[in-house]
Amino acid sequence: MTDPDIEIPESHPRYESLLTRHRIEAGVDAGITSRQGLIAQGRGEAFDYLLGERTLPAADAAERAAAAHLLLADHPVLSVNGNVAALVPGEVVDLAAATSADIEVNLFNRTDERMERIADHLREHGASEVKGLTADGRIPGLDHERAKVDADGIGDADVVLVPLEDGDRAEALGDLGKVEIVIDLNPMSRSARAADVPIVDNVIRAVPGITEHARDLADADRETLESIVAEFDAGEALTAAERAIREGGDEDGGDAT
Repeated sequence: MTDPDIEIPESHPRYESLLTRHRIEAGVDAGITSRQGLIAQGRGEAFDYLLGERTLPAADAAERAAAAHLLLADHPVLSVNGNVAALVPGEVVDLAAATSADIEVNLFNRTDERMERIADHLREHGASEVKGLTADGRIPGLDHERAKVDADGIGDADVVLVPLEDGDRAEALGDLGKVEIVIDLNPMSRSARAADVPIVDNVIRAVPGITEHARDLADADRETLESIVAEFDAGEALTAAERAIREGGDEDGGDAT
């Protein structure tokens, strides 16, 4: 993850963290990310620090299962909010290309201006089509703006990737019977626990990680992909991440250094 527009030496021990913060700040300045997104970023960064700022083996397995789900899907959709648009716009576009998925913008603090700015930002990073602006569908059981979806996007999807998701929408999507892939650094959150595939990893690592697995599995037959999906255990993935956080080491309780 590099950014030529931000002057931070890559040798800096906090390079990735500082770069991420700058991208969120730039997103706020550009009207892409809400100010509340700054708080959400700080909360996530704290969990990432406890995880050792690395992709755990359990998270990598979850990313592989996520790739298999997306490749098996009839209609996969990648949901994008303001923080995701600021942090990994090009990476989301790459993942959509690798899995033939739609991209849809979905916001809690929704305004027409923000929706248009995020869609334009994604197009600037290579997206050919961005859904979410039509909002002719609705997720039942939600009384806020994140209930609004495109009927031919998230409304029709069988598999949805929802990075940095609100817990109530995660639960509502699950109630609709959609396979839900959640990226969340807190293994105890409602979002992670509602997911079919909880990925406890930083979104800046997780999205490229899923893409890499999707490309590796591009020629796999359906039986192989279904086997990967069947072998994944969401409960074990959450337990491994929580253990790593509580014990300050890897999933086996060892030293993380």
